[in-house]
This record gives sequence, C-alpha cells and structure tokens, in this order.
Amino acid sequence: MSHRQTTLLQGLDLLATVGAEIGPLDKPLVPKGGAAVIHVDHCGTDELKARWASDPHVNADALHVDAVWGEATLRQAIMAVDAVPLPPDGLAYVLASHVIEHVPDLVTWLREVKEVLSPTGVLRLAVPDKRYTFDLLRRTTLLPEVAEAYIRRRRAPSASRVLDFGLHMVHVDCGKAWRGALDADKLVRPYTDAQALELAQDAERNGAYHDVHCWVFTPSSFVDLMTSMARCGLLEMSCEWLVDTRPDTFEFFVSLRPCNDPASVLRSWEAAAATLAPAGGVKQAA
Repeated sequence: MSHRQTTLLQGLDLLATVGAEIGPLDKPLVPKGGAAVIHVDHCGTDELKARWASDPHVNADALHVDAVWGEATLRQAIMAVDAVPLPPDGLAYVLASHVIEHVPDLVTWLREVKEVLSPTGVLRLAVPDKRYTFDLLRRTTLLPEVAEAYIRRRRAPSASRVLDFGLHMVHVDCGKAWRGALDADKLVRPYTDAQALELAQDAERNGAYHDVHCWVFTPSSFVDLMTSMARCGLLEMSCEWLVDTRPDTFEFFVSLRPCNDPASVLRSWEAAAATLAPAGGVKQAA
C-alpha cells in the first residue's frame, strides 16, 4: 500500500467492521469487495457520472454511490442504505480524503460524522496543504468564517467562499513550491475577476452549488482552527494523531475520535500543535 493508504487505514479492521468512505470517486481507499463499506457522496451515481464524464483523470464507469449526503443528514443518508445497515453502536470508521475543505458547514459536518461513529470509532482525514496546491495565494481559514457558516446552516458553499476561490485560485507545481522556485508573477489564474464574481452571484441569487474549496488549511492552521472551535464548544472530536505534510507532497493526515469532554478535546488539539514543525517550515520525515 501507499504511504497515504497505510497512514489512513492504520489500526482499522476492514474485514470485521462496518465503515463509510466519503467522496471516494473512482479510487476508494476501501473498495467494494470483502469490506463492508458505505460509499457516500453529495449526489447519486448517475449525476456523479455525468459530472465527471469529461474528466480524463476519472473513470466515470467505476463511480458508485450508496448514500447521498446533501439535504439529508449523514445518519439519514446511511440509514437509507439497505445493503450495509448501520450497526447499532455506530460505524467503526469514516474516511474522507480531500473532502473536508469542500464542506459548506464545517461544524455541522463534523457533528454529523460524530453522530454515525461508535464511541470508539475514528474519522480519518487527508487534507490538502494550501502551501503546495492551487490554494497557495488564499489565506487560511479563521473561526469567524466557520462559525458564520454554522450559524447560517449552509448546505451549499456561500457566495463569499466561491468568490474567494475564484479570485485567488492559481495553478501550482507542488515540486517547485517545495523548492521555493515559483514565480508569483507567472502563476496562472483559471478565472478572471469577472468570472469569479459571476460564480459568486450565481451562488447567492440562484442557490447554485459550486463545488469549491470553502476552507483553506496548513497543518498548523488546521490545528489552530480546531483548537478555537473546541474553546467555543463547537467541536466534540479529539485529535488522536496528526501526520505533517511530507516533503514533495501536498497533503497531511488527521485522525479524530468522538469525545464528549470539552477539556479533553481542547487538550488533544493543544498537544497536536506541539508535534508540528515551527512556522515557516515542515519537519523532514524520519
């Protein structure tokens, strides 16, 4: 298995438990077969295939969705799946690779995941590190933005998130970013200012769902945000571990566990902060 598979699946008994994978597309970490896994996405199989039909990097024929997590809660979506029933005590794991940055309401998303996990279950995340992706020029997400999305109960990306994405997204070479070899003046933006504004207006006026990165992270900013959420009582998930971004890669990994003790949640994220590289650099892998 690859480093990311080994990291995200460590300690999981895939053959003896029931879990879910959110947004696996055509490359699930846990394929259908021997494992009892529920594949979840924001739309059904036919719509997903239509959306990805023209992308040469996605095998649209391999796409399959068991549960649609959109207007319904995650529990409601999973309860509607007959093939793999939700165990009485909850799922052993939920996997989400490059998903959390897309969700319109981060607080409610985490709460709905917690609701379907068993008390000993885990949420495993692969999260893009903005320093080495097309989010390079965007600022990291802060608590007020996340709290507003929660207060408004967003089920689609807000106009402000769509606009920020459209205005600041740039094509980035991960290797050059690591070497400090990017020329800021030559970074290419896929959208003009006018096009970015048009997308945002469509989101606000028509309620259109534009699938963008609502939230932007580095490992340290992610931990800082989770710590701030914990202090405000907005987070009921502790940090089991965090694997920092490795050289020449563009993602970090996090394992979260349900926790109803606010003090323990806060301590876990404060401890996670101590494991990260100092500001301005990423620790070399051992």
